[in-house]
Amino acid sequence: MGTTGVQRKRKSPAGVSTNELVFTGYQGTNEDVFPHILSLYVPPGSAVADVTYGQGVFWKRVPQGAYRVLATDLKTGTDCRHLPYKDQEIDCVVFDPPYMHTPGGTAHVNHQNYENYYQNNAVQNGSGKKYHEAVLELYFQAAKEALRVLRDEGMFIVKCGDEVCANQQRLTHVELINEFTANGLVIEDLRPSQEQPAWSEPNSPPGSCP
Repeated sequence: MGTTGVQRKRKSPAGVSTNELVFTGYQGTNEDVFPHILSLYVPPGSAVADVTYGQGVFWKRVPQGAYRVLATDLKTGTDCRHLPYKDQEIDCVVFDPPYMHTPGGTAHVNHQNYENYYQNNAVQNGSGKKYHEAVLELYFQAAKEALRVLRDEGMFIVKCGDEVCANQQRLTHVELINEFTANGLVIEDLRPSQEQPAWSEPNSPPGSCP
């Protein structure tokens, strides 16, 4: 004996969500955004090694004493690829390297600020690579050193910028995600809702090379 089913009209959702949604969308400068990232991922009191500290722009709006900040960079004599910390000693590593490689000589004569501050060329960093590949190499080597010094479930906060190199669009953030994932990191990609590269410094030229 067959039966004929009666199709019931689907009830339209009319309930109230019981989830407490967390909205993390935010737009601003480095000093505006960075405190929000810390509040999401790094507990107060953590040991944070900012290995490309520079003038400390990231920390301008972070309350003093909220974290144990270990500020170093090339100017202080500390190479991000050879950090002066023991294995699994650090809770968080912050890394904001140069986005543009300057091979020295007469190349990129209009980018002296990159060269003078970051010193990222074959003479200074010992790399046989140049342009975008040299920048990637710096990221990759620094990430391996960060993994050494980070405690279990530690955080590695990385700022990067996509660029055009040799007339090719290089999606730096995708290349880093692939490399970091292969090395065992769990990635969260925080992309900006603006047209400039991720975490681009104000008034800086977009990344490019011949």
